[in-house]
Amino acid sequence: MKTKTDLEKLQGTWNIVTLEMEGQKYPPGGSQITIKGDRFISLNMGAEYEGTVSVDAGKTPRAFDLNFDKGPEKGNQSLGIYELDGDTWKICLGLTGKSRPTQFAALPGTGHALELLKRETAADRRAANRQAAIAKHAGPVAELEGEWFMISCKQDGQPMDPRFVSTARRVFEGATTTLFSGGRAMMKTRFAADPAKDPKTIDYLDLKQHGIYQVSGETLRTCLVTAGETRPGDFSSKPRDGRLVSEWSRQRR
Repeated sequence: MKTKTDLEKLQGTWNIVTLEMEGQKYPPGGSQITIKGDRFISLNMGAEYEGTVSVDAGKTPRAFDLNFDKGPEKGNQSLGIYELDGDTWKICLGLTGKSRPTQFAALPGTGHALELLKRETAADRRAANRQAAIAKHAGPVAELEGEWFMISCKQDGQPMDPRFVSTARRVFEGATTTLFSGGRAMMKTRFAADPAKDPKTIDYLDLKQHGIYQVSGETLRTCLVTAGETRPGDFSSKPRDGRLVSEWSRQRR
């Protein structure tokens, strides 16, 4: 029986479950990579990238190259290293124009991203189908429209990096919302919200997250989990609960 190459083992769709860039952790927000033949399509923080992938399993650590021919990074290349263990894929990737990492770490100033991916399951696909059905009701919500500045954010009960919180802002415009940090767009997604429910519900469609929200005067609170998990009923958060809880203000702090 012929032994599969690593490229053959990587065929299919992989969901990003943890993401760290330059020493700062980010919610993966539904990001994924699909590999078909020697081509890849990556949905990362609401943007879509496409190109060719090459793998060198003979190097230590194992290496791979991404050559972008469609999307925001068209014409650029990213160099990375990886470990592959069944349905778990660990990668450390140099952002375009950066050197290939030599270790699985994304330290500040390196321009490296560290990601852990899991192969997509049937349950993941069912959740995606539910999100597609919800997407039919996407549209603007008057009380959300406009710009919001982050006050606080917790993931799995742990406060997010203060540097991220101090520069993060979210803009709702029509049927889309964009998260900015440090002056650049980090995540963009369509959303669907139902202000008639109690608590009010919100779904970030392209990020595969759903949850609840509350607007009180000039303050917005959200509590999100990965689509497919039970929608939260309150805005609490504790270690390893999978919740992303954030608070925003209309006024810059």
